Amino acid sequence: MGESYEALFETRQAKGRLAYKLFAFSMMAGICSIWFYRATHVPRWGEQGRWAWMGIFAAELWFGFYWIITQSVRWNPIYRFTHTEKLSQRDETELPNVDIFVCTADPIAEPPILVISTVLSTMAYSYPPEKLNVYLSDDAGSVLTFYALWEASHFAKHWLPFCKKYNVEPRSPTAYFSKLCDPRDACIPTEWSFMKNLYEEMADRIDSVVMLGKIPEELKANKGFSEWSSEMTSRNHPPIVQIIIDGRDQGSIDSDGNALPTLVYMAREKRPQHHHNFKAGAMNALIRASSEISNSPIILNLDCDMYSNNSESIRQALCFFLDEEKGQDIGFVQYPQVFHNITKNDLYGNSLNVITQVDHPGLDSWGGTLYIGTGCFHRREALCGRKYSKDYKEDWKRSIERKTARSACTLEERAKSLITSTYEHDTQWGQEIGLKYECAVEDVITGLLIQCRGWKSAFINPPRKAFLGVAPTTLEQSLVQYKRWSEGNFQIFLSKYCPFILAHGKIKLGLQMGYCIYGLWAPNSLPTLYYLVIPSLCLLKGISLFPKITSPWFVPFAYVTIGKHAYGLVESLQCGDTLAGWWNLQRMWILRRTTSFLYGFTSTILKLLQIAKMGFAITAKVSDGDASKRYEQEVMEFGSSSSMFVIIGAVAMLNLLCLAGGLQRLVEDGGIMGLEPLFIQILLCGLVVAIHLPIYEALFIRKDKGSLPLTVTFLSLGSAMLVSLLAMV
Repeated sequence: MGESYEALFETRQAKGRLAYKLFAFSMMAGICSIWFYRATHVPRWGEQGRWAWMGIFAAELWFGFYWIITQSVRWNPIYRFTHTEKLSQRDETELPNVDIFVCTADPIAEPPILVISTVLSTMAYSYPPEKLNVYLSDDAGSVLTFYALWEASHFAKHWLPFCKKYNVEPRSPTAYFSKLCDPRDACIPTEWSFMKNLYEEMADRIDSVVMLGKIPEELKANKGFSEWSSEMTSRNHPPIVQIIIDGRDQGSIDSDGNALPTLVYMAREKRPQHHHNFKAGAMNALIRASSEISNSPIILNLDCDMYSNNSESIRQALCFFLDEEKGQDIGFVQYPQVFHNITKNDLYGNSLNVITQVDHPGLDSWGGTLYIGTGCFHRREALCGRKYSKDYKEDWKRSIERKTARSACTLEERAKSLITSTYEHDTQWGQEIGLKYECAVEDVITGLLIQCRGWKSAFINPPRKAFLGVAPTTLEQSLVQYKRWSEGNFQIFLSKYCPFILAHGKIKLGLQMGYCIYGLWAPNSLPTLYYLVIPSLCLLKGISLFPKITSPWFVPFAYVTIGKHAYGLVESLQCGDTLAGWWNLQRMWILRRTTSFLYGFTSTILKLLQIAKMGFAITAKVSDGDASKRYEQEVMEFGSSSSMFVIIGAVAMLNLLCLAGGLQRLVEDGGIMGLEPLFIQILLCGLVVAIHLPIYEALFIRKDKGSLPLTVTFLSLGSAMLVSLLAMV
């Protein structure tokens, strides 16, 4: 390692924090002024609007409290930079082995060609191949996925040398060959064409097999394929472990004669009578199976749609773990979740730019960011429950010598015994060891537990993104995804694992608050829904809930509202969003709070009352051609009678009716001054209508398959009219 210490990474503070802190203090003064106004101007008993006023006061108390929570990530963000050139000066034989876990669960929602492109991108890392071990966990136990991986193992013998020779980026063949580039700029055209044809032929074979739903008969006698029988289903199958490429075998070489990474297929046993704990169960099975085959001290876990976009990502992550002074207590290194299919103006607000460039660096300043379930490098011992101690020192060489004494067949059988459906019974797996069970966001709670055991984490966001995934391309997919996230995080908040309880005295208060930004997503639904409905209904009845525009109390309302949104706009633009993208994000936060977060809140409460059980919805990674075209044109995709859409439509229609009533009152009362007490409510109602314009278009104008069905239109309009009539009584 060398006697003189050279830092492998550095940390830089965000600029402009003093100015932001002054702004935050002024915002806090404005929020307190609003609270004081609400408390001192409550309508008397018997006056109209008293209870509406009290509800608005409660909502504003909540919004102010939540704003304070969000300041934890904006107070002092830090940014990490690695020095891979210093790592490269070290002896390559001293670099640790790395196990890479790729998880898939459904060959329909997650097509095998997408899965193996991710696998191939990880096999082609710029890292000694004999130190790489790639595992694919197929929770469906599908022979179609195994066939695709088998095909990929043959293609890898040509793809890996090609990537190395021409320093290809990205190293996912699907992503690379879909780029609009001239091959002559990168490599010899004949070699590029040969490789492209080889890939397309493989992809055609895989797609044909998937379409037929069965593998060619001649393959059934081959090693591995004989594991499948006609009785097996995705929910009922034995454990399967197949070492497709054995990196220990000197015969496992690519077309240039160089070693290949170890490649392993794993399908843990699943039986209907045993709960399988979703992705967390699959990850824990991977940890155990890999401990028998390779047992590398570093583990990278990826979702099947998050292909490697940067061949240097392993070396960048190792700069944290291998730093001799500052790396001993780092339990995991998290890369951001970035998507390659985001539209220009980010139609569904999926880019996560502000979360990536503000929230995560802000959390990192308090001792560690969140574990988000993909694109994360783990220290194996930290993931397996070890507590950090100051005298701890990792032996990076401990797994460099592979288990050469055992044959591949022996390792497969031993690994199978570790992934049976009953193996975890009466053990600490899913509790103190591995990923935590019984939570819809197993990643977040696992990261929290790791930090509570004394480990820190680091967040890195290099200019060339480490991983690129697929964002939801329909509104329903996006809302369902946020429903699961909000539900899981709220479940953590209400449990004994609440950061303010479990982590008290173990991690910094700022990090506890940072976790609660997401833990309180779900309850945000109630005050938001109240604010979208009650002021509009009071507008219909002529009940004022806000100060007149000529009143001094109008100033704090205007300052806080304009200040918050102006800062949010600047922050969003600095993070790379467009103006239209920021507006789309405002719309999506309204839609999420009134549907995803509301459903997440309700579902969590029902589970606490033991009325419902936890489920796990897989977000589809593909959509039909017409839907894809509408997505590219930034036209919102509905197309179903989801109850979420009924809520969205009802809120939109209610505000449209109330705005019409407010404008009518404006005309009747002789102008804006006559309606001064209701001005803020008219403005608020108008903004809600403006943000819901795509909803009205889908309800009444559009005729394509992505519009809202007539049933949703009738239910939305009927609900809005009924609520309006009841309010007028």
